[in-house]
Amino acid sequence: MSVRLVNRAGRACLWLADGFADLEHASQGRLPSDPMAALARWADVLEWAAGAGPGMVEGPLVEEQLGPPVPRPTKVFGIGLNYRDHAAEAGLPIPDAPLVFTKFPNCLVGPRSSVELSSDYVDWEVELVVVIGRKGRGISAAKAFEYVAGYMVGQDISDRKAQFAGNPPQFSMGKSYDTFGPIGPALVSLDAFPDPNDLALSCEVSGERMQDSRTREMIFAVPELIEFLSRRCTLEPGDLIFTGTPAGVGSTRKPRRYLREGDVIRSWIEGIGTLINRCCVGSESASSPPPTQVK
Repeated sequence: MSVRLVNRAGRACLWLADGFADLEHASQGRLPSDPMAALARWADVLEWAAGAGPGMVEGPLVEEQLGPPVPRPTKVFGIGLNYRDHAAEAGLPIPDAPLVFTKFPNCLVGPRSSVELSSDYVDWEVELVVVIGRKGRGISAAKAFEYVAGYMVGQDISDRKAQFAGNPPQFSMGKSYDTFGPIGPALVSLDAFPDPNDLALSCEVSGERMQDSRTREMIFAVPELIEFLSRRCTLEPGDLIFTGTPAGVGSTRKPRRYLREGDVIRSWIEGIGTLINRCCVGSESASSPPPTQVK
């Protein structure tokens, strides 16, 4: 049985075909209610779910009530220029190694949360998000999937003005405003995917298809990213990897297209689901154009 873990009112719940089941209640207290604690015992969650019987549903699942499935990760990695077509549209060479930055955990929000626009130059980036489910260091690519709890849909919302305000660029600052990391709608365990290296993904902004690709087009696949990162730091349960975005971001379009108040971003990945995030005006504004570079 594949597991779809959601964060409902701060509690770890399973998303079932006809509703939800609270993990702690359904397991009669054997498993924790906190989503982070559930990830720390991911092997136990999978083992219990495999033997769980019918009749667990407590009620209907309302997606508007869901928070980020992983609410308090210790590390949130981002990978830049990880699709060949995105590097081409940015006019940049294919990287020889993963380009890594970080997003601060404060940016994470749920699958139906609003995105607060920090300037007139905020961009979209649909991404596959990897969730680490087991502590490890020096992990080989061949064994990398043994350390993955599952996948989520993510939006790496990016303020291009803040991102490229200086030299060198400030990737983390431009991508870590509050609400700049919608994730979800569920954490889906790896056994749900026939090929975890090949999933369709797309992004629409107010009904217009902006991005449409497959994760097999990544320059560095998920196992390679885990090997690269774990050579440098210990990966822990709940750590997130935003794996990069394909072509179609707004800052490379002619004319450029940025998010505006009232825009609705729909981010979809095959086998996981859809994020639906409406844009609203934040606390900052911008009046000058950003540099031409993009991530």
